[in-house]
Amino acid sequence: MLLGAQLRRLREANGVSRETAGWEIRASESKISRMELGRVGFKERDVADLLTLYGVHDDGERAVLLGLARDANEPGWWHRYGDILPQWFQSYLGLEAASSLIRTYEVQFVPGLLQSRDYARAVVLLGHRAASQEEVERRVNLRMARQQLLTRPDAPQLWAVVDEAALRRPIGGPKVMWGQINALIEATSLPNVRLQVMPFASGGHAAAGGAFSILRFPDRDLPDVVYIEQLTSALYLDKRDDVDHYAAAMEQVCVEAEPPARTPEILTRILAELEG
Repeated sequence: MLLGAQLRRLREANGVSRETAGWEIRASESKISRMELGRVGFKERDVADLLTLYGVHDDGERAVLLGLARDANEPGWWHRYGDILPQWFQSYLGLEAASSLIRTYEVQFVPGLLQSRDYARAVVLLGHRAASQEEVERRVNLRMARQQLLTRPDAPQLWAVVDEAALRRPIGGPKVMWGQINALIEATSLPNVRLQVMPFASGGHAAAGGAFSILRFPDRDLPDVVYIEQLTSALYLDKRDDVDHYAAAMEQVCVEAEPPARTPEILTRILAELEG
């Protein structure tokens, strides 16, 4: 998806039609469209030919984009879960793994990267009540495997704003929530995790429309991507106007939420109420 978006920008910036680009790599206009949407694999030779057509001759820039083409064809660690993962979410896992900064706003649930095992199981059961115990545990294991992202040597920064409602909604019951709040308190000690709480007292705010995430990548030439999950699909937005709109909403949410320094205090208070 990242490579496709970059190829689309280069093509449009140089006034090249999809038909012309397709002719250059001995393919159809629809093939170029699918490539730019990240829906087909990439041949390194095709990408190299397109970069030449688009006037990209700098060795460094070509190396980055050709490297993306190679990476795009490598199966990710989540490949072994392919039978329970929809394609639209596999795309997100790839973006998440490649990111350097993840900013997310959550309304209903604790962010997946910060969920405890018991809480994750309770969330999985909400959407997969008819699933076998084995499938449920595989889905939980997948979520736990995702969290290794936060402790790897080149871990991305995670900046999460969680609505207070998500922290007080008893997903899985009080015991599960007690463990989840404890897990969040521990997570706030990680140097690459910043967690804020949007309190009830704030009333309405810029992101009242629902949860979303913004992912940023190490290469500055790659656009940020906004991810909005739905019940049976997801939206991926990378156009500048869309990203700027969501980035402004995220900035406003961070201003209106309680500052990160207060998060442990807020969580400890919720924990005491659960214990009571």
